[in-house]
Amino acid sequence: MSSTGSRNGWVIIATFVIAMMLTLLPLPYALEVVRPEWLTLVLIYWCLAIPERIGVTVGWSVGITLDVACGGLLGEHALGLALIAFIVVKLHKRIRLFSIWQQAIIVMLLTMLAQLLTVWISGAINQPSGGLLGWLACFSTLLFWPPLFMLLRRVRRFYRVR
Repeated sequence: MSSTGSRNGWVIIATFVIAMMLTLLPLPYALEVVRPEWLTLVLIYWCLAIPERIGVTVGWSVGITLDVACGGLLGEHALGLALIAFIVVKLHKRIRLFSIWQQAIIVMLLTMLAQLLTVWISGAINQPSGGLLGWLACFSTLLFWPPLFMLLRRVRRFYRVR
């Protein structure tokens, strides 16, 4: 096995940077409410693909970065992404056995868990939540999982990220 595969960490970082850009890209309100959770999708993929390298620390770091970029409550997204990373790393062997559409349902449920956590934190500090429209992103995340999974798997294999 070549040692160059482990040196391609820049590919992982690049995927997170692209996901962050897609997350922060300004959209009209009609599209904003159905924007997939790009960072969640990328985090789940890397936690499934290489759980020994990507885990709770990366989830927390990406979440804190998102909190700072959005100007929201510090730690709100970090807690949700760290929780998702923990669950995926713990269950990665089981999740890998599922078909891609079954995985998409798991991704949607994990996104709903993070959304529920965000709504709960918003309620605890008396901030209004997005209402029912905030949950639409969970369903669009489900639809984007299969193509993103295929794309990231090709990228991982092409650059031999291990």
